Amino acid sequence: MKKRTFISLLCAGVLTVGAVTGLTGFAQKNEDAQGKTDSTFTLLSTAEDETEAVEEEITADGTITGVTDVAEKVMPAVVSITNKSVTEVQDIYSMYGMFGYGRGSQPRTYEYETESAGSGIIIAESDTELLICTNYHVVEDATEITVGFIDDSVCKATLKGSDASNDLAVVAVSLDDISGDTLDQICVAEIGDSDKLLVGQQVVAIGNALGYGQSVTTGIVSALNRAIDLDGYNANLIQTDAAINPGNSGGALLDMKGRVIGINSAKAAANGVEGMGYAIPISYAKPILEDLMNKVTRTEVVGDEEKAFIGITGQGVTDEFSQLYGVPQGIYVTDVTDGSPAEEAGLKKGDVITKFDGNSVLDMDQLRTQLAYYAAGETVEVTIQEAENGEYKESKIELTLGAAADYQQNADTEENK
Repeated sequence: MKKRTFISLLCAGVLTVGAVTGLTGFAQKNEDAQGKTDSTFTLLSTAEDETEAVEEEITADGTITGVTDVAEKVMPAVVSITNKSVTEVQDIYSMYGMFGYGRGSQPRTYEYETESAGSGIIIAESDTELLICTNYHVVEDATEITVGFIDDSVCKATLKGSDASNDLAVVAVSLDDISGDTLDQICVAEIGDSDKLLVGQQVVAIGNALGYGQSVTTGIVSALNRAIDLDGYNANLIQTDAAINPGNSGGALLDMKGRVIGINSAKAAANGVEGMGYAIPISYAKPILEDLMNKVTRTEVVGDEEKAFIGITGQGVTDEFSQLYGVPQGIYVTDVTDGSPAEEAGLKKGDVITKFDGNSVLDMDQLRTQLAYYAAGETVEVTIQEAENGEYKESKIELTLGAAADYQQNADTEENK
């Protein structure tokens, strides 16, 4: 295992442990009581002939001359993202038998709503929706997602696709929900080529720092291909000394022509550590984002008569369990119902489900949430990890969803026998 340091994901207020010297993920957290679309999206680099010298790159076309110009060009393409989710906590008094509660009795649990703030980048627009990329940890477990634009207008957003293993996600906002005035003020970001970055090259970071709204910082590329273990996934990231703080997660790291060359994700957050921020290289993220962008946006929960059924029970694999026992993060299948769609598709006890229809699933609650948008009879691709000779190997299976009502009727019949 690599030398560990504390790395935080950049969701304001959400701290997670990673590796390298204290990294923090930045979506600011404040406590409060898919198929194909009609359009096929592709992220395109804007310049085919990149110059190698940093000085030439800055002055080549004479349009971008400084940080002010970069900010003016790109701020309309950067958004704030607010994630409302529900957190369950145990009553500490009932846990430890205090104030009249018997020690060892079943702890009481409470649910409360939390709110976290992060950033996103507008990367595409179709005839019907605006697509925004961000970090997975910014929108993880969201019950409601809202997006704030450069003019301070706010719209509801839908999670279009997610890849937890790479900490990437795409959210969609319906164009019908965005006013004409806002559409006139926002823009789609230009995509650069992170493979051609040079150490020492000047960069600019834009994001929703601390949840206060957009802020701009600048620095240099400190290092390339920094290998870190970030909250359960290994990544080779761009290191920069541009100030990155909670709320910057999902925001843009830009070259001096205003092109996105990275997605800000983490920072070193240990005592005595300064100026060590990390971004996912855009050239690495590009094919993942394109896959997520081209998924069907599902906004309607299906009716009771169409509810789908898979036929498994399972347990989420935590990061700690994964590191201790080498089991991939996902849903560990503990049982498969006889005659169920899962059994017919070849799922078996001991498999680990990592993606459902291309979207990451880390526990049964996430799977149930996704399944609510799928109707019985649909066929989806399920990504699994199978244990083979002590090692896990990835494979994909096609699973045709059954009707929940049919299986419930069968269960009722069996009980009455």
